[in-house]
Amino acid sequence: MSTLASNISPEIASLTPYGETRSTITGKPLGGDELRNTDIYWRACNYLSLGMIYLFDNALLAEPLRPEHIKNRQLGHWGSSPGLSFIYVHLNRLIKKYDLDMIFLAGPGHGAPGVLGPAYLEGTYSEVYPEKSQDPEGLREFFRQFSFPGGIGSHCTPETPGSIHEGGELGYVLSHACGAAFDNPDLIVAAAVGDGESETGPLATSWHVNKFLNPARDGAVLPILHLNGYKINNPTLLARITHEELENLLRGYGWTPYFVEGHDPESMHQAMAATVEHCVLEIREHQAAARTQGAEVRPRWPMIVLRSPKGWTAPREVEGHWLEGFWRAHQVPLPKVKKDPEQLRTLEAWMRSLKPAEFFDGSGKLVTQLRDLPPQGTRRMSANPHANGGRLKKALRLPDFREYGCQVDKPGKIQTENMPPLGALLRDVMKLNMSNFRVFGPDETTSNKLDAIYAVSKKFWIEQFFPEDKDGGELATDGRVMEMLSEHTMEGMLEGYLLTGRHGFLSSYEAFVHVIDSMFNQHAKWLEICRHLSWREAVASLNLLITSTVWRQDHNGFTHQDPGFLDVVVNKSANITRIYLPPDVNCLLSVADHCLRSQNYVNVIVCDKQLHLQFMDMEAAITHCTKGIGIWDWASTDESGEPDVVMASAGDVPTQEALAATTLLRKEFPDIKIRFINVVDLFKLQPNTEHPHGLSDRDFDSLFTVDKPVIFNFHGYPYLIHRLAYRRTNHNNFHVRGYKEKGNINTPLELAIDNNIDRFSLAMDVIDRVPRLQKIGGHAKERFLNKQIECRTYADAHGIDLPEAAGWTWPF
Repeated sequence: MSTLASNISPEIASLTPYGETRSTITGKPLGGDELRNTDIYWRACNYLSLGMIYLFDNALLAEPLRPEHIKNRQLGHWGSSPGLSFIYVHLNRLIKKYDLDMIFLAGPGHGAPGVLGPAYLEGTYSEVYPEKSQDPEGLREFFRQFSFPGGIGSHCTPETPGSIHEGGELGYVLSHACGAAFDNPDLIVAAAVGDGESETGPLATSWHVNKFLNPARDGAVLPILHLNGYKINNPTLLARITHEELENLLRGYGWTPYFVEGHDPESMHQAMAATVEHCVLEIREHQAAARTQGAEVRPRWPMIVLRSPKGWTAPREVEGHWLEGFWRAHQVPLPKVKKDPEQLRTLEAWMRSLKPAEFFDGSGKLVTQLRDLPPQGTRRMSANPHANGGRLKKALRLPDFREYGCQVDKPGKIQTENMPPLGALLRDVMKLNMSNFRVFGPDETTSNKLDAIYAVSKKFWIEQFFPEDKDGGELATDGRVMEMLSEHTMEGMLEGYLLTGRHGFLSSYEAFVHVIDSMFNQHAKWLEICRHLSWREAVASLNLLITSTVWRQDHNGFTHQDPGFLDVVVNKSANITRIYLPPDVNCLLSVADHCLRSQNYVNVIVCDKQLHLQFMDMEAAITHCTKGIGIWDWASTDESGEPDVVMASAGDVPTQEALAATTLLRKEFPDIKIRFINVVDLFKLQPNTEHPHGLSDRDFDSLFTVDKPVIFNFHGYPYLIHRLAYRRTNHNNFHVRGYKEKGNINTPLELAIDNNIDRFSLAMDVIDRVPRLQKIGGHAKERFLNKQIECRTYADAHGIDLPEAAGWTWPF
């Protein structure tokens, strides 16, 4: 085959890494010895990457390579690894030269070998995992564990020292990096962006993180867009558009891009060394201007575009097909090496061409001249404490949440909005923690009625200000409320902030929190793995407030009616997930305080922002939330005997409707025995063998009985309650009402009626389920049905609910 560079147009030649090295920043900063040692160190990283993918034994190639030395399954990804280690090695040089505080985030999905290798060479890996020592036996164990049962995956998983970003799900590296940089003025977060990753929606929006960094108080993000040209077996878009278009795109996002393009190691080392140094000094200039001259403008932060071959340093051609520089180098470049003698010879020749004797001595340690090449101690990116944020975490200073509560003299008599008191609490949490607490949300802080926080800190804004912004815009260059209409970017920023040792809170509309389903999944998985790593210190919990809920979408309608995020949360590990549905303000405050104090959880709080009845004074709310589930004596009539029916609820609107149903029944049947149960902690419904918050079977049976009908009015999709309680003794008598995908522009009661969670449907349900009422309840059912029709007719005619229904209060 002929070389790729021949017989192609100049335009195509400008998009390939082959040919002469091209670099925006010129110069040759590396002296002879430094250049030689840098290249040897990089070759050592590449050798380790190949060893991880292929070798089960013979780690130092002390003897000829044989099939039994090869893993039975070769798994992993070679394609991005050489580029990642190339970046890592050059960042190390600048860390050491300028004593930088820096961490490295690998965005490409499967580039772990390119990060694990440097972590091993600089000694951190052996410190964390002593059995992976720097000797032949330790190196063999290091190779064996990779993509191997009981070992580690092919991403930068939590087991990887220095990692706060897994990369297995693409698109979050820049938002994680930005969150890590917040309130870390001396930290530089180097974020390698894969060119496949750059095609995802989350990554596309997160190019805007440069608009959220304040150079006076925050650290910096240094993106390195790694263009190696291919995904699994397809070209990548940004690697095929013209140089002019790519540069204009990145400049349009507000970055200053510097290009390093080529394949020749010697000239690429010089170009990369010059470029990284230029970028670091430019970052320092921007920060110095802001910190010494009071500049309050957004810098055009630098970034690097590294164009290098896919699977760099692999054989260019194998068996008549392109390898290096083509998609075949993406995963395992020689897939038949175990059984094909020719491929085995090719692999051995390739690994020996890296000259392991130049970087490993006879004992398997780095040769002397390379040991001092990387930084030392906590300046190593693999040992930086910011990448193990629990080491730096300081507990929040929290005010007494009781002081923000609602005065409740009698249950169900007054209405108030649930969110403003929480906003006041968050305001004072912010006031007490102005360097390690932030609030995040996709343009919804005011909409969600948390705007009391602006008395202490505004929304961050470093773009242009219009005169009208002074009229309630709540914008400031030192704001600590982060808003952008991208749930992905806000969630990613919060995760990065938490993983580097700080605290935060995110609110979102219920229907659109689904946008971050997969991000929540990944964070929950990260926390679950961290539980089993003794060296990973606990981080603050991820606190998600889900509001603007399904039952009060009076003007948004059907598109905004989806409580299904809870179903996603229930799928994750019981060690990590918590779901709370506080029925009123005082319960919300108690739950919020608990969540803000917790660590290593994902806490999901579901509570609406509109006017709602209030049921408990503060002390009763604290007791109720501490239990997580309980009988409301004041709403029950069964204390003197066995209940006829158990009425249960979870959620604010379902609780109100369930209570209203009991009043209808008590009026029609004064002797009825009703037990009323409210659930705040949803996982109380699971057995304690399945979730640490679950009730024992005995406690569950004491509450719900073993044979009485249970009418359960639930905030979300009904089957979720069945899923949690299916193993319980009385499950066959559970009749769950919840959202059934019915609704549009409805009044609150009309929407409840459409989904059968309204007071009339519930009361009729009880008549149908209680044997003695089946015989005597016919007339009552007719009256309930008539009233339900009247309420629906009134709503259709007037656009509001019947006043006596909308203004219902607890009558006892």
